[in-house]
Amino acid sequence: MAATDLASATTAFRRFNRAYTRLLGTLNESYLSTDYSLAEGRVLYELSLGQKSQSKEVRQALGLDAGYLSRIVSKFEKAGLVARATARNDRRAADLLLTPRGSAAIRTLNTRADKQARGILANLTEDQRRQFIGALRTIEQTVLGIKHERPPVVLRSHRPGDMGMVINLEAAGYTEQFDWDQSFEALVARIVADFLANFDATRERCWIAEVDGRHVGHIFLVQHPDQPDLAKLRLLYVDPAARGLGLGQKLVTECVAFAAASGYKKITLWTQSILTAAHRIYQASGFLLVREEPHHSFGKDLIGQTWELELR
Repeated sequence: MAATDLASATTAFRRFNRAYTRLLGTLNESYLSTDYSLAEGRVLYELSLGQKSQSKEVRQALGLDAGYLSRIVSKFEKAGLVARATARNDRRAADLLLTPRGSAAIRTLNTRADKQARGILANLTEDQRRQFIGALRTIEQTVLGIKHERPPVVLRSHRPGDMGMVINLEAAGYTEQFDWDQSFEALVARIVADFLANFDATRERCWIAEVDGRHVGHIFLVQHPDQPDLAKLRLLYVDPAARGLGLGQKLVTECVAFAAASGYKKITLWTQSILTAAHRIYQASGFLLVREEPHHSFGKDLIGQTWELELR
């Protein structure tokens, strides 16, 4: 990252921290209108989990200074929220146990924190919530090192606004990978414009693939303008970040199943010889390479390929 980029990122990071702490009210001495600060609330939360009961464990989990944690624990003991007991596995150490009053305090904090979160999320649209949760997951994985199970891939039909993203992903992706020029973006724009203008829901479809609400892939099936029994598979795309999930195969499988159910006899597609990853997907689905021809398109000398799949 260039120095100027790092400076901009640093500014954005600090701006976000200031805005987010203000949104959650974490700077107030009274967190969530209780008698506790945010740090004190986090200590109560850790103790309520029952997995870390000694001061050393809590300090390591939260990254707190030992003296600061000691003052918090002393405050809790005086308030009757925490009691000490000799540790079972080490008689020289003490376990910190929540008293009934301490359990009631953490229930109050959890209830108010849930209410705060719901209040923030309720003001977002469904798409905004998906984007927000996706951004949180990205922060957890890239900055905090928290690993999650792979989220499920969701396939849905197109809706308003999707076609702009289709054009964006296709143009940016092929420019980055193969240095194709703007004529490819123009081609994609014509394809999606024709799809919307002539869309027949009984015979045509677009599938949008999402992971955590993020558009990571798509595919189109359209009727050939001159041959009613011939379908055309178009614009198979899988975002690099979603590779390894079997998404390309899943998209093509959906496409083939829909074409068969819609009464088509054959599916055809046009691709390029350099797109070998896509070839493997087509072959696995039963497509056969029937024709090749050189051409100059998208600013490059390419070899175009026609693949076909007989459905009946």
